[in-house]
Amino acid sequence: MENLLLIFVLAVLISASGLSQNKITIKVITPGIDPVSSVYITGNNSKLGGWNPSAVKLERINDTLWTKIFYFKTDESLEFKFTKGSWNTEALTENNEVPQNNTFLVSADTVLFYSIKKWKDGANYAVQSNFKGQITGTVKYIYKMEGKGINPRDLIIWLPPSYNSDTNKRYPVLYMHDGQNLFDPKTSTFGVDWQLDEAADSLIKSRAIKEIIIVGIYNTPDRAAEYGDTQTGHFYMDFIINTIKPYIDRNFRTLPDRQNTATGGSSLGGLISFMLVWEHPEIFSKAACLSPAFHIEDIDYIEKVKNYSLDKKSLKIYIDIGTIGLESRLKPGIDEMIFELKKKGYQLGTDIDYFIDEGAIHNETAWAKRNWRYLEFLFKK
Repeated sequence: MENLLLIFVLAVLISASGLSQNKITIKVITPGIDPVSSVYITGNNSKLGGWNPSAVKLERINDTLWTKIFYFKTDESLEFKFTKGSWNTEALTENNEVPQNNTFLVSADTVLFYSIKKWKDGANYAVQSNFKGQITGTVKYIYKMEGKGINPRDLIIWLPPSYNSDTNKRYPVLYMHDGQNLFDPKTSTFGVDWQLDEAADSLIKSRAIKEIIIVGIYNTPDRAAEYGDTQTGHFYMDFIINTIKPYIDRNFRTLPDRQNTATGGSSLGGLISFMLVWEHPEIFSKAACLSPAFHIEDIDYIEKVKNYSLDKKSLKIYIDIGTIGLESRLKPGIDEMIFELKKKGYQLGTDIDYFIDEGAIHNETAWAKRNWRYLEFLFKK
């Protein structure tokens, strides 16, 4: 009897502490899938594989039904997609297009049904897809660059229009995270790129911004740790500062001083961009933080800024956010960060450019539409 009472008390305490779990059942109906394939779910939560397209396999019930049960806390915001084990076999819409992320805010035990009739490896995708791989301008690739404590990764370097013709000219450099998503939909994780090459090329040719070099640093399966205030995240920052930047400065015609060195990224990429500029202002003077994860769930970088008591750092920081789904959950942390920065003497419109994109969600398409904003703020001619 005492054991039963203890179990009851523990259950009440767990529920009261906000740790109660909701049973989320995913059911996928897949008519026509070939018998040797499997269906996987991948998303923004470690239980969903952390966007690894082959980490979490659903259970086959019969020839057309797949399922899996998950447990999530109330108010967890989920984003996910389905694959057959790789991004080259991602589920498509009935129009043969790469879909937006499925989204769901956990509130109670729920069964979610999805019907998938077409996959990216189907015969019609290459013909009918809206996303055709192309890169505007000249790019160079560096493969398998290594750093202490982190995975090797590739770099893609985008060169400005005059780079090959004006051989005496040197250029500012923008170091961007999630590099495979920036220029080419063929390499982008979700089949949609930022179109940063087109945006930069257009702004440069219209003389709206200076000519710049853009270094895209590919992510790895350890993205969450590498882009956070963790030991791995500090290894990643050291890798950029002491390996990547010296390599770029040696092999390309850069302006290597802090005034001409910027960094940028989205979501956790926005967080690590802020960390780089905040913790290493001797290297970086500018940062573009799109939909940054400053304070959400167990991530909290606000305290680092709040506890800073030395002289104001000379920085320019672009920050933006949408309003739908995960964006609405990131916004309170962004508001906290801006509040603390203003207390340190940073002024909106001068040191900080803050933009709220009404109706925007958390994805590459939304960030691509905002390229011009941070490029103009950080590199205005």
